[in-house]
Amino acid sequence: MNWTELETSTHQDHVIKHVIGATVLGWFIAGAAAHFLLDIGFLWTVYVDGEMNLLPQGVAIAELDADDFSESDRTELALDAQQLLAEGRETTELKRFTAPPVDCLITSVELFSLNSQRRIVVIGESANIEIETSLESFDIHIRST
Repeated sequence: MNWTELETSTHQDHVIKHVIGATVLGWFIAGAAAHFLLDIGFLWTVYVDGEMNLLPQGVAIAELDADDFSESDRTELALDAQQLLAEGRETTELKRFTAPPVDCLITSVELFSLNSQRRIVVIGESANIEIETSLESFDIHIRST
């Protein structure tokens, strides 16, 4: 496949500058977005179209769409986030988050397009995380490389 690199918006550039140097502790997929917990206590949200948001994890979890998450869902997410922040990605028994199999200290972020698909590559010091999305089906797939 021939992916085309996308130019990032001013907002994306701003968010990316804040996540560089942070480590991904875990992630979950909800609705049309992937949410990454960073070791700086922020939740980095990457939408299927490549747009991004960055909020303190407590605020971000509290603001998750009420149609998709019950109060108990939010509580489980908050408990998982606290556990990841306290113990790191080696923590066990997560209910909502997926911990990455290897450390990913973010050094850069690249965005690509192929028709209605997007690929966001989180380049880490020792491993990468790739997010592939579809604007048609709203599918999101995350993998570590």
